[in-house]
Amino acid sequence: MSYVLSLLDKSPIDGGEGASEALARTVALAQRAERWGFHRFWVAEHHHTAQLASSSPEVLIAYLLAHTRTIRVGSGGVMLQHYSPYKVAENFNLLAALAPGRVDLGIGKAPGGLPLSTRALQAAIDPARKPGFAEQLAQLDAFLDDTIADADPLAGVSATPRPGVPAQRFLLGASVESAQLAAAEGWAFVHASHINGDPVLLEQVFAAYRAVSGGKAPLLAVGIIVAETEARAERLAAGLQHFKVHVDNGQSVNVGSIAQAEEYARQAGAKQYRIEEKPSSVIHGTAERVRAELDRLHRQHGVREFIIDTPIATAAERLVSIELLAQAHFALAA
Repeated sequence: MSYVLSLLDKSPIDGGEGASEALARTVALAQRAERWGFHRFWVAEHHHTAQLASSSPEVLIAYLLAHTRTIRVGSGGVMLQHYSPYKVAENFNLLAALAPGRVDLGIGKAPGGLPLSTRALQAAIDPARKPGFAEQLAQLDAFLDDTIADADPLAGVSATPRPGVPAQRFLLGASVESAQLAAAEGWAFVHASHINGDPVLLEQVFAAYRAVSGGKAPLLAVGIIVAETEARAERLAAGLQHFKVHVDNGQSVNVGSIAQAEEYARQAGAKQYRIEEKPSSVIHGTAERVRAELDRLHRQHGVREFIIDTPIATAAERLVSIELLAQAHFALAA
């Protein structure tokens, strides 16, 4: 097999359980993913939500590294707009020193929550002095490489400890601009087609990244639902939706429902907003059908690695979906 599979887990909290149960399931899934042969296991960052338990990926990554042996573990991703690039560099240098050769730093541009949680995260930041995302990314890169320019006011500051094997760096996004930024900074790019699966955009993103990076291909994040029958997969995929809310006074974001979109606009204090429904791009079906679609994407776009998100409501069915995919993929690879 000429591509590898990795997993993204958001630590979803099933109805009636607590965060501890959801996080224990994430640990167990990482351990299974390691045994099955997945290449990476990434955790997400989401704020102020009763449905997801992963609000601090750095903390969870450390725990997962301690409970696995070989699989790469990382963030999918840290929402850089909220944080000091210096502190992010320190966190991931420390993780990389704890588990050499196993740590991934994925950075995202989205807020990871609604405007009130963003306000809480950025309460101590002066908006007038806050750098743009590209500037933050460049500064993070410099701290990770220990190459802060002499003319920089922070020259001489080092993000310690300095690991022998640094974390691998990935920028997550769903736009041509993000792909170009990643390539310009020398970061790997992960195109979030599980959020925006427009095939025209996919072509544009891959072409843009290749043009700047010297021919390298991005990673591709995809939503996947696998079931034992096509009918069952169709039922599990029914009702999955994505919406993009555009506000007149802030960042446009992707959300999972009309209610979330309206609440985002309310919290943002938007006088005008527009909600755009995005068609579901979840790949669903039997393991054979899903594998065939991944094969097609690999052949058409040169994808060498897929990051798998499994947007199924219940824990048991999520596990079945991932295991069926693993059995089909890794049995074929063997």
